[in-house]
Amino acid sequence: MRRANQPAKAYRALEEPQSTPGHEYTILKISEPIYSAVSSSHEKDNNNNRNNNDKNKNNGTAENAASRTSDVSTASLDAPTPASLEADLAHYKELFAKLRFSYVEQVTKEKFIRAIIGDPPLIVSPQENAELEASNAAAKAALKALKAEVAAMVADLESRGRDLARRYEEVRAGAALAAELPGKIAALEEKVAALRAAQQLQLRLGGAEDARPEMNLPLGKTLALVEERRRELARVERQLEVLGGQVPRKRKEVERLRAEVAALENRKANSAAAAREAKRRRENAQGGVEDELEARGRWYRASGMALRQILDLQE
Repeated sequence: MRRANQPAKAYRALEEPQSTPGHEYTILKISEPIYSAVSSSHEKDNNNNRNNNDKNKNNGTAENAASRTSDVSTASLDAPTPASLEADLAHYKELFAKLRFSYVEQVTKEKFIRAIIGDPPLIVSPQENAELEASNAAAKAALKALKAEVAAMVADLESRGRDLARRYEEVRAGAALAAELPGKIAALEEKVAALRAAQQLQLRLGGAEDARPEMNLPLGKTLALVEERRRELARVERQLEVLGGQVPRKRKEVERLRAEVAALENRKANSAAAAREAKRRRENAQGGVEDELEARGRWYRASGMALRQILDLQE
């Protein structure tokens, strides 16, 4: 049972960090600071709303004040998932894009209005516009480079996150397998002990060694024998595959030979029938000649006797 204890110890060593508070293997823990800040802001807003509602009730107004930080549902704050995080990220990107556009539009309007109504009005020369355009182009190029760098960093982080998630799932599957291994190893050891006891009992009752010596080989020789049997099986399978490819051609050849044999059988039957018919005709022909000769002999004998009687000849 010492071997069974080793996987159990390894599994306990793997399970200890997960059972320790603050060391859980979770990818979504990175979102806790963000959601904690959002939750605190929600709590403040809810407190303000409750205070406003109390004031409105005391004043007799029917206003129903409610405020939200965004259109994203706060249901994902309790149990964040990768899908909810991705949806929130897309939503916040859209919100910040709208906010940036509104900010640029508002700042541009304010600058334009101040330049018009200022005293004295702001007058910009073409040289200043050219210098400003050059500085803006340089700033845009730097910003574009920074955006590309940030995009590369985000892509790298996403790939690393997916790789970590995959490795985490593999670790969890390995941990589950490690949890099952001690029981399986113990059951296998009990089975091996039972088989050895049965073998010893059979040897004592039989009084002789096993008739199959390959059953008593050590592990190395057993593996070598198994490998040899597998190679032999592969060779037989290759031969069967080759012979299987020849089966259609052989089948066609057999069908052709059967057709030829059937034709020869028909010719044989026809020849035998013709031979029997020829034999019968020959026998019939021979029998007619003998009858004719016998009849002719009787006629000659009768004619001779008649002539003798007429001529009074004595024999």
